[in-house]
Amino acid sequence: MDILSYQSDFITFLESQKFSREPKNLYEPVDYILRLGGKRIRPILTLIAADVFSNDYEKALPAAFAVEVFHNFTLVHDDIMDDAPLRRGKETVHEKWNINTGILSGDAMLILAYQYFENYEPEIFQKLAQLFSKTALEVCDGQQLDVDFETRNDVTIDEYIKMITLKTSVLVAAALKMGAIVAKADEEQAQHLYNYGLNLGIAFQLQDDYLDTFGDPESFGKQVGGDIIENKKTYLYLKALEVANGTDKEDLLNLYNGKQKNNTEKIATVSTIFKENNIPKETHKLIEYYTDKSFESLNHLNISDKHKEGLRAFGKNLMSRKV
Repeated sequence: MDILSYQSDFITFLESQKFSREPKNLYEPVDYILRLGGKRIRPILTLIAADVFSNDYEKALPAAFAVEVFHNFTLVHDDIMDDAPLRRGKETVHEKWNINTGILSGDAMLILAYQYFENYEPEIFQKLAQLFSKTALEVCDGQQLDVDFETRNDVTIDEYIKMITLKTSVLVAAALKMGAIVAKADEEQAQHLYNYGLNLGIAFQLQDDYLDTFGDPESFGKQVGGDIIENKKTYLYLKALEVANGTDKEDLLNLYNGKQKNNTEKIATVSTIFKENNIPKETHKLIEYYTDKSFESLNHLNISDKHKEGLRAFGKNLMSRKV
């Protein structure tokens, strides 16, 4: 399991795709966001899955690219909804162009993603398209819940886990299952790999939430404290409300329900409350729980021990990331 080879071959495939068609104002933003870099975790997972079941990951490159195009489509629209200035350390699409361009180019990306499934025979195409449609709708469900939570003060930790499962982890899981489908693995095996990805995706998002508050701005590539500015009801916030004393709890509620003129001060105050209530430690405990849960699914896979260890190592590396 050579992650660097997967990554290199995927980048080569990405760079071979031409989005320099007309009208330029529709396709230049597509090309821009896809070439901004990023971790490429989801397409790599598609290639890994195809490799462990068939030892031929190159045939999964179109499916992997579809996953990456869809993921970036969601980022373009999410950035508009969050009014985010930066993505991977660069201007977001709507900042570089405008909101209307961001909306329309994002729409085009969703359609382009589906087109890449046309590289496969009808039976595989149908399975990929069905999983993709289900996943895309679940991602929309999760995004709406995320928006709804911003104006609610009664969000529970269980509701939050459900939201990030839909918004983030179903796509991680689907990326793996798509690779298994391309490799013609049986449904039961493909589902075990899906479950591995589902729990790994939850852990991944929890790590992202942690980095949003406590990450290094230069390596993280996004605005640190963005979740706090946007009053996002992340696990860090919800756990702090659960364990904090009366004063800290009241301060958090006031900070998340009022409009602050000084965002820098708001981020600093909230971060301090999190630290004083051991929220970083609690977050890491939950990340470890879901990571271990994902590894349990590996026991049901009929693949080599070497491949199982590779998937385990991939998960561990993902949870120790700083970006």
